Amino acid sequence: MSTVHETAALLPGPAELRARLRALAILEATISNDPRFSTYTFAPDWGPGEEAALMTNASGDDFSVVFSPAGVLIRGFDHESRMSPYGTDEAEVWPGVVDEVPAPLRPLLDHPAFRDEELGITRVTACVWRETGDTAWRTGSSIAFPPGSEDPDGSGFLFTLLTDRSPEAVQEHFAFDYDRPVPLDAVRHVLAGHPLTPAIAVALNPDAYGESALLHRIAAHPEARALLAGAGEFDVARTDPIETVALPNGLPVEPVAGCNAGGTHYLCGPAAPGASRPVLYTDSEGRASLIAESLAEALTLAVVLPSWHDALAGFRPPALGADHLADHPDHPAVRDRVLAALRLPPATVQDVLDRLLTTAARTTADGFLPYTAEEEDASFDPLLR
Repeated sequence: MSTVHETAALLPGPAELRARLRALAILEATISNDPRFSTYTFAPDWGPGEEAALMTNASGDDFSVVFSPAGVLIRGFDHESRMSPYGTDEAEVWPGVVDEVPAPLRPLLDHPAFRDEELGITRVTACVWRETGDTAWRTGSSIAFPPGSEDPDGSGFLFTLLTDRSPEAVQEHFAFDYDRPVPLDAVRHVLAGHPLTPAIAVALNPDAYGESALLHRIAAHPEARALLAGAGEFDVARTDPIETVALPNGLPVEPVAGCNAGGTHYLCGPAAPGASRPVLYTDSEGRASLIAESLAEALTLAVVLPSWHDALAGFRPPALGADHLADHPDHPAVRDRVLAALRLPPATVQDVLDRLLTTAARTTADGFLPYTAEEEDASFDPLLR
């Protein structure tokens, strides 16, 4: 029999548990095509000094893990369990499940989100807690579990991804849940706590972060269009380049955006479902550079670092972007709204700068420095100095 006692023995410490739950929420939000129906979520502002990780499946089962200054409280509810309050004669929480929860943690259990206010009961069949400073997880010590079930309180299946912390278990869960392949390397990346990059997001959900989906989201969001067309110099309405260019490596180029200064952004390579194409920028003065490995990465660059042209000219933080921020002090708030609207991962200036410089450095070596199609010897000069 597997019960909350066995579950408690397999749980990691609070810090590792929090990191695990945040990673599951990031994976869920990225893989899902509609975040409103995500199973795993994380609320960093659950209450004063409190964070909450939540799991709700489509079958009536759920759990919550609330982190507070007083400690951590884990509540699980299996709607089919014989220990469900709805299955008892008096509609009461099963004896012993929460009786020993310490007073400082009790308010976390009684949150309205976890209660059936009409019956005055908390939806719970399994409970684990750990006060700040404690060295072990605690559970009710006198629970009389009903016989005849291998998982009487539901803790075995509710907390599977918290007790089996292998990347393979997470990959299997999401692949089954969404009925499509989920790359193990991308799962490992997120579980290890590394930042979610546009490349990882595209790998986890090619449809949601593909070129057509991103362009559709830009078209549907006026603020995103305005920022990209203005400060971001990535106007998707400008797809008519001043001149026709070609690449030494023979890849086709497709204009995807332009800028007020006469520059053009191109997607390089043949379009293919689920594939990412690098983005090339040419300016009106005969200079060019790869700027991103995908459209998602190029949009992130344009939103986070509108002054990326200066980075290719040698500017670095804190001077890089200082003028733009002085002219647009609300940029951080606008940036965050636009990234969220486009479902692009958060990124810092240093993140996008590092990716820009790495990508730009391969422009010439990999045959991406274009030439004017009518004059094969009329090559552009590299923008990266």
